[in-house]
Amino acid sequence: MTRTHVPVLAGELIDICDPRPGETAVDCTFGAGGHARLVAERIGVRGTLVCIDRDPAAAERYEEFAAEVPCETRFLPMEFASGLRLLEEEGFRADLAYLDLGVSSMQLDAWERGFSYSYDAPLDMRMDPDQELDARHVVNEWDERRLAQAFRQYGDERFARQIAREIARRRRKAPLETTGELVDAIRAAIPAPVQREFGGGHPAKRVFQAIRIVVNDELGELEDALPLAWDVLREDGRLGVISFHSLEDRIAKRFIANLAKGCICPPDLPICVCGRTPEAEVLTPRAVVPTPGEIAQNPRAKSAKLRVARKITEVEA
Repeated sequence: MTRTHVPVLAGELIDICDPRPGETAVDCTFGAGGHARLVAERIGVRGTLVCIDRDPAAAERYEEFAAEVPCETRFLPMEFASGLRLLEEEGFRADLAYLDLGVSSMQLDAWERGFSYSYDAPLDMRMDPDQELDARHVVNEWDERRLAQAFRQYGDERFARQIAREIARRRRKAPLETTGELVDAIRAAIPAPVQREFGGGHPAKRVFQAIRIVVNDELGELEDALPLAWDVLREDGRLGVISFHSLEDRIAKRFIANLAKGCICPPDLPICVCGRTPEAEVLTPRAVVPTPGEIAQNPRAKSAKLRVARKITEVEA
């Protein structure tokens, strides 16, 4: 297997989630298999690892991976929420489930898939090539106001309105077909002095991120998947989430905090009547972030955050 992919916060995920020999784990976002390989080595020959990914490129990587690792493995070629739902329906139980929400190096480096602003490629950005919605449709069919809202909400882009207006102006002449054309529109909308402030960054980064999130419904998928991942865990099971966007991190933080909450009765009640007890122990009171050394080796890790919770009790349905 080619091992150019560098898994983000891999050591921290392993240290905190602590995979043990003979355990069962679910890698919800297999990608290039970087985290999965480390988990597989820890759970060993008596362990089981289920890998989920909707990307056909991940399925190809999995075949090599499965032949090399010591544990029993299984691959589910689907969105991670769908995979977790299937496992739940099967009555499957796990000791560890984790999600790495970043775009993998193999996706960014596959220029023809249109994830990267560094290559001129067809506007695509689909993690599942069989789905209908792609970046070309979003860029050319969404109205100017909707585009600006997406750039602002999912990309924190301060020139969202100007960029949306420039895209709308250009597509009136002809549809934008390539990532290069989109980058040109973004550059034209951002004042040159501001572009010089980006340093080693790229002025199109935030817009590309926003479009990718929209195309793949990444936040909706995460909202659906977290309760499913929690439900498949046994007592003492650990859930890890590596996020790369403030909205992703907020969803994970809120989900874990809610599980760790005990009584939710109004404070003026003399006794608890809700009967609620915590389901989770938060193992990362503050999100774990990459070290300067990891960021220097892998700049894509810069915005990553890891949150982990342990299931301390199972609530009967």
